[in-house]
Amino acid sequence: MQVAGYRIVPVNPNEAEVLGEKAYPTLEDIPEPVDLVNIFRQSRFVPEIVESAIRIGAKGVWMQEGVIHEDAARRAKEAGLEVVMDRCILKEHQALRQQARRS
Repeated sequence: MQVAGYRIVPVNPNEAEVLGEKAYPTLEDIPEPVDLVNIFRQSRFVPEIVESAIRIGAKGVWMQEGVIHEDAARRAKEAGLEVVMDRCILKEHQALRQQARRS
C-alpha cells in the first residue's frame, strides 16, 4: 500500500521502525490523526483495538482476511466508524484499480 501512495503508521510495542516508518506502542501514542486502523491481529484482540480506534477518533477499522469479530464490528459501527471485516486491503485495492482500468 505504501507503493500506492498510502502512509502506514505501524503500531507494534516490540518494534521501533517498520517499513521505514516509526512504530508506536499503541494507537493512542500516534501523535497525528489516523484515518483507518488496519487490524492484523488475531480476532480475540479486536475488541480492545476497536476501543482504541474509537478513542483516537479513527474513521474506520479494517479487519484483514481471517479476522472476524461481529460484536466489535457492531461496536465500531455504533460509534460511527466504517467497518470492513475478513478482507485483504491490498487485494481490494488491486481489484478496484483493475476495475478502473477497464472503465
